[in-house]
Amino acid sequence: MIHDRTDPEGAIAAAAKRCSNWGRWGAKDVLGTLNFLDEAKRREGAALVRQGKSFSLAQRFEADGPQKGWRRRTNPVHTMLDTGLDAERGQGFPHGLGGADDVVFMPLQASTQWDGLGHIFDHGTAYNGRRAGDVVTSEGDRVTGIETTAGRIAGRGVLLDVGRAIGDDGELPDGFAITAEHLEATIAAQGETAHVGRGDLLLVRTGRLTRARRDGWGDYAGGDAPGLSFTTADWLHGTEIAGIATDTWGFEVRPNEFDVAFQPLHQVCIPHIGLFLGEMWDLDALAADCAADGVYEFFLAADPIPVTGAVGAPVAPVAVK
Repeated sequence: MIHDRTDPEGAIAAAAKRCSNWGRWGAKDVLGTLNFLDEAKRREGAALVRQGKSFSLAQRFEADGPQKGWRRRTNPVHTMLDTGLDAERGQGFPHGLGGADDVVFMPLQASTQWDGLGHIFDHGTAYNGRRAGDVVTSEGDRVTGIETTAGRIAGRGVLLDVGRAIGDDGELPDGFAITAEHLEATIAAQGETAHVGRGDLLLVRTGRLTRARRDGWGDYAGGDAPGLSFTTADWLHGTEIAGIATDTWGFEVRPNEFDVAFQPLHQVCIPHIGLFLGEMWDLDALAADCAADGVYEFFLAADPIPVTGAVGAPVAPVAVK
């Protein structure tokens, strides 16, 4: 529980001490909670494919996206290098061959993405007790860069549709703090296929993206939103999940639960638990199907683009039932 809204320093320090995974997998570990996602867990996830139905969980990467320039985060800028008109006029290739080519510029956290373990520090300290300056330099994350996850984020996915289970009309209001009790209540409401445990990739739907899709982006990026309560740190640590993703910009509830704070749950989850956080995932189509057939588990493949040294990266997750 948060006992003093005026003392984020004390609450963060206490949660960090309780939930630390430093040294759990050795001093050189760079994978954090992905260590829980082993070959057996991937086989378990693959066995969940029964119908062959697939769902894209990615928002579009386009100029008409949610970003408003905060900390130089912009929406993707897509530019054509060669077009069909260029092909019509001739591009110098033999026997009439023509082609189109393009380029994109964007922050790596412009849309659906994973936070890497080098994204957040606590008092200048990175995951596993390393000095932040030794980990991330002007050349990027030289230790826990997102490329270290390549080929690993695939296994059993489970959706907790908290928006449907707890909210009104499938949505939670902005500022709604999802507690461990809410998560457990959702598991109970959804039934056996919604159990959450070691090595799972957990998806939490709040309905915030649903509202943005209906009403416009507004303050979706950085504004008030439902999300995980700071008090869930112990639950996230104790369940031993491999990663967690939400349909919101910032994963945790906004405004944050202290009088003066900025993303305090990130400050525990990433540098101390070593937990991979996904943000801005599109869970609506999957959630509708899960509600229809009562099956909330599936195979999930969600590797980020392995940009060497990146502290976060885009992902195009696919859930298969």
